[in-house]
This record gives sequence, structure tokens and C-alpha cells, in this order.
Amino acid sequence: MQDAKNLKEYRKEIRESLDNDFLRTAMDNFAVAYRASRANAFKGMDDKSLIQDIADAKDCAAANLDELYAKFKEEAEKRGAVVHLAKDAQEANEIIAQIAKDENCKTIVKSKSMTAEETLLNHHLEDLNYNVIETDLGEWIIQLRHEGPSHMVMPAIHLSRHQVSDLFSDVTGKKQDDDIQKLVKVARRELRQKFVEADMGVSGGNFAIAETGSIGLVTNEGNARLVTTLPRVHVALMGLDKLTHKLHDALRVLKALPRNATGQAITSYVTWITGSNECAAAEDDRKKVHFVFLDNGRRALAKDPVFSQVLRCVRCGACANVCPVYRMVGGHKMGHIYIGAIGLILTYFFHGTDKAKNLVQNCINCGACKEICAGGIDLPGLIKDIQARILEEEGHPLYSQFLAKMMKNRKLFHKFLRIAKHAQKPVKGKDGFMRHLPMIFVPDHDFRALPVVAEVPFRDMWAKVKPAKVANPKHKVAIFSGCVQDFVYPEQSVATVESMRGMDVELSYPMDQSCCGLPLQMMGEKEAGRDVAIQNMKAFEETDCDYILTMCASCASHLKHNYVKMLGHDPKYAIKVQEFADKVIDYSSFMNDVLGVEESDFLDSAGEKVTYHAPCHLCRGLDVKSAPRELMVKAGLDYKESAEEEVCCGFGGTYSVKFPKISEQLLSNKVKNAEETGAKILLTDCPGCVMQIRGGAKKKGMDLEVRHIAELMAERRK
Repeated sequence: MQDAKNLKEYRKEIRESLDNDFLRTAMDNFAVAYRASRANAFKGMDDKSLIQDIADAKDCAAANLDELYAKFKEEAEKRGAVVHLAKDAQEANEIIAQIAKDENCKTIVKSKSMTAEETLLNHHLEDLNYNVIETDLGEWIIQLRHEGPSHMVMPAIHLSRHQVSDLFSDVTGKKQDDDIQKLVKVARRELRQKFVEADMGVSGGNFAIAETGSIGLVTNEGNARLVTTLPRVHVALMGLDKLTHKLHDALRVLKALPRNATGQAITSYVTWITGSNECAAAEDDRKKVHFVFLDNGRRALAKDPVFSQVLRCVRCGACANVCPVYRMVGGHKMGHIYIGAIGLILTYFFHGTDKAKNLVQNCINCGACKEICAGGIDLPGLIKDIQARILEEEGHPLYSQFLAKMMKNRKLFHKFLRIAKHAQKPVKGKDGFMRHLPMIFVPDHDFRALPVVAEVPFRDMWAKVKPAKVANPKHKVAIFSGCVQDFVYPEQSVATVESMRGMDVELSYPMDQSCCGLPLQMMGEKEAGRDVAIQNMKAFEETDCDYILTMCASCASHLKHNYVKMLGHDPKYAIKVQEFADKVIDYSSFMNDVLGVEESDFLDSAGEKVTYHAPCHLCRGLDVKSAPRELMVKAGLDYKESAEEEVCCGFGGTYSVKFPKISEQLLSNKVKNAEETGAKILLTDCPGCVMQIRGGAKKKGMDLEVRHIAELMAERRK
């Protein structure tokens, strides 16, 4: 449970996790194995269609929560259950405590329930002197350690078998072997008697079927069946978001849930419970069954036009499984109670701004969680929206205000960059890097060399490098260079122009364009980001172009998707922004898919051995995966795939400034994987990735040249 009071404290906590060698190794091993297992589990399935079906059904349920609750209550109570609705966590805990008191319960066994973690049910019951025992192996372990879960599905993933062995030795008073199977037997032996002795069993619920008043439980250990059958009282605590219309909706989620959670084709146990049934332990031979539904802000969420999609979450934990930040720091540092990307969002709504304000900044915006989400939730987008909300509530930091005001004024922003060219002279090296970092960057940012601002920006080169007028162009293209390829790496923009010579492409460069505005979104400055978007749209209005070409994957994704989100609901801009977005295309897709370059367009001689880094906003933000790799092969380059090519390099724009230690570790992994290919050149489609990886390779003294793919395409053209 992360409770740092400010960002400085939070960064200190993060560093502790980064220094935990076991945690890092365990997370790395799991992350690599998970991707392979998940891919195998979904093999042959149309997972995108399945996810869309789940999203549609969950959206329908969220729009009808009150009706579904009323129907569920009617059907469940026909069958002997009692149904309760709690407005918040405190009321839910009080309802369950009152049931325990009324039924004269002393010992309570629980199966895994994130909703019970949300309400801190154990603490409430223990304060009232009830004996509460978690029966899920992972939950029991962390209960004994007095910790919260570090993953929604695998709560003790952060612990080694040696730590568990020591814990069990203390619990049993007998030295225990650290063999995993033997430890499982110890847990089984210790817990078995608890099931028999318990008066009440508390479970969660994965599904609540309104049509029949039934609940469904999905587990891998079978303990939930014992919790819900052996005690004479059963209480199921569920969020209102678990309500659904029919059994079919739940079965559809079941096709995705185990595959997304752990890479299993099917989970070990699926239990359906409808009403009260026979129970020999009860006085009247009938089990007392209570279903407690928790609101805690869910009905308000359901009515929110932006955040209602949060209720699609099926609690699979996959957003953590693929998150490069979670992989570095674990769930205790990337969550309060709910962890991973969904946890960053739910913490704000369920536990308040104070618990969420540090967490929401620890998103690198790589999009891995969005790509894999079983409910199709735009997790990174919502995280940034919450960050913006918190800024509105608590005020904008001075550095954030400064950046917003400067970037809203294009001329002022570009003047600042031109001044920086002169201001950097005391630290400027001859190799294009700063000789040493300015004091504001020391010491945590010393893991990479930083580039200097170019002597001449691309916009000042345009008159010289622009191609001659094409009489009958096949395509009219307007170049969007972004601020980095304009003022830091203008050679990448020049290479883009050179790579298209003789291909009947008419190129233009609108001078009023500015930064795409993504840094503003990353900092939560929504209003300024919107203003910048409008400026850029106006800059391209008069170009009469078929395509807006950008060589930066991050710019492309932001222009294509986020501009529509920012302006699509404004009648003044709705049509214009969609037309603008439809024209945006990345460099590799344009060259490979639109121009359709072939091997004959490139030199016949064999090219260098190269490897590749797939920018997050290209492979996920734009779903462009094959185009750059096909381009490299067509150009005669000897392409060698590196491990984890699509994992983030750690840049994330302003993220690497705010969380340098995480950025450093992600970068270290990236250059290590590149080095192992034996290639001397790494290509990528993003200047930010070039800056990060090139700077890391330089700092480590590696013989690795990092370049934009356009540069080698230009060099290899006939």
C-alpha cells in the first residue's frame, strides 16, 4: 500500500524497490513468460472482437445498474438469499459485521476478494474481535505478513519461497522446507481445520447475474468452494459493477479472464451459486446467504461520460502484467489497494486524491495496458485525465504552468529553443552531446548523455532542402516535424525529404506548426494542450495535402487520436479535427504501405546488420508493427530482431525527467538486448527513443549507433 505524502517520498520508496534484486528478477521472469503464455492461450481466437463484445456488454450493464440491482435482488430473494446495498466501504463493513453478530459468528474464513480489500473489511472485523482467516494461499501469506496484495490475481508475487518458508516456520513453530509443493501442503494442512470450524464464509463475486439472482466465482485453488459451502453463513461482497444481464455475458468474460490474467485457457474452478441451499451445520438445515453490493462511487462513475468505461474492468490484472513500470517497482509502489494501471485510476475514485496524486504521475504512457485490457479501457488516457483533474483540484506546479504558457505561444516557444542554442555553449561538446549536465539535472539524470540543440533548425533549412515542384504528384504531403526533429535532430527530417526524391511526392512544410502538445498531456495541462492542437490544425489548413506525415511515432499517435478526444466534442472543431486526424500517417507506413517502395528502389549492395526498437506509440498507439521491419528488409539491411523489441525504452518525454531511476533501468534493459543481437546500428521511428537510447549507449561507451529509420532509407536509396 503506497502512502507517500509527496513525490519526493514516493521516489524514495521506488528506489527501494529498484534495489530489490529478487523483486526485479521475479518481475522480469514473469513479464517475459506471461507474454508467451497469453499469446498461446489466445491463439486462433479473435481476441479483439471478444474484447469489444465484453466492452459493449459491460457498458450496457453500467448504463442500467439500478435496474439490474433491482432485478437481481428480486430473483435472489425469491431463492432464499438476502440482498444488501452499501453506499460506501464503511456501510458495507458494518452490514457484514451486523450479519456476523446476528448469526452469532466467531470465526470467519475468506476467499480472495479485491472488494473486501477495497473496504478494508478484515481490519473492521478484527477490530470487533472476530477471527478472520484468508484462505487463498497468496492472500493468507500476505495476511500473515500484514501486507496488502501486490497483484490482483497473484497477491504474493513479490515474495520468494525462502521468505514464505521462514514465515510458515514462524506460524507452525516448526522449521519448514522451502520446496514450493511442501509449502503448499503446509498451508493446506493449517487451513483445512479453519474451514471446518468457521461460522461464516466471506467471498467476493466475479459475476452477479440479474436474470437468475446468481453469482459466479472464478478461482484456481478451490478454496472459494469450501468458504461458500462449509460454514453455515455465506456473505458475498461485490461491487455494483459485477452486475450483468444474463449468464451469457459472464461466460463471454470467462473466455478472456483466465487467458488475460495468467495465460490459462480456462481457470481451475468456476462456481455458480443461486440462493440458499441445504447446510447440515445450520440450525434449520438451510444456509444463510447474504449478497452485499458496494456502491462506493460506482453509480456516479457509471454516469460519467469519460470514466464510465472504468466499470468494464474484469479484475484480470493484465494491465500490471505488461506495464514496464510495474515490472520495475511492483504493486506496493504502483498502487494503494488496487494496483497497475487500473489501480492508478480506481485509487482516485475509491480512496481519494491524497492516495492517488503521486501514483497517477507514475505512468509512462506506453499504451501496453490499453492494448491488452480485456474491457478495452483507455487506461493511459484516463490516467492522464485524472492527473489533470488533480491539478485542477490542488493547483498547477510552477514548472507546469511555465511550460503550458510557453508552449501555447509558438513564437515564444521557438524563440526559447533558439536562445537555448546559445545558452548551451558552455556545456556543448563536439559530438552533438552536452559535455556535462546542467545542475538542474544532476545527479539522477546522469545515466544518459543529452543532445544539444542543433545549430540550424529544420524550418530554417526548408528553403534549401525542399524538392522541386512535381508536375503531377501522386501524393501531396505536408511534413509535421515536431519540436525535436525541428530543433534537435533536423537531419532526420532532411533524410525524410531525401528518401522520397523521385517518387512523385509533393512536399510542403507549414511554418506555423509547433510541438504536437504531448508533453502538456503528460503533465496534465489539458487546456494548454487543447490550444496547441488548435494552432497546429490551423497551420495545416491551407496545405491542401493528402497526408500529414510525421517521423515521430509519439507525435503521430497524439495527432491522430488525442486531438480527436480533445476537440471532437466541440461543434466548432469536430469535423475539422477528424479530417486532420485522418490525414496523419507515420513515416514507415507511408513509405511501405502508401508509396509501396520495393527492393529495386534501394542499392543492390548488402546493407549493414541492424536491430530495431519499436516505439510504444507506433506499435501500440498506431498499431504499426510490420511496416518498419519490411522497410529494413527491402532496403537490403540485415535485420536482427532483439529481445523485447516492443517494450518501452524508458523515455516517455517528461516521465524520464520525473522518474529518472525507472527510466534508467528500462533503458539499461533496452541497450543490453540490442547489444546481444551483435548489430552495430539500432533503428527506430521516434526521435525521443533516439535521444534516450543514443544517450544511454553513449554514456555506457557502447559501440552502438542509434538512428532514425529514415536516415538509412535515405542512404540506401538509389
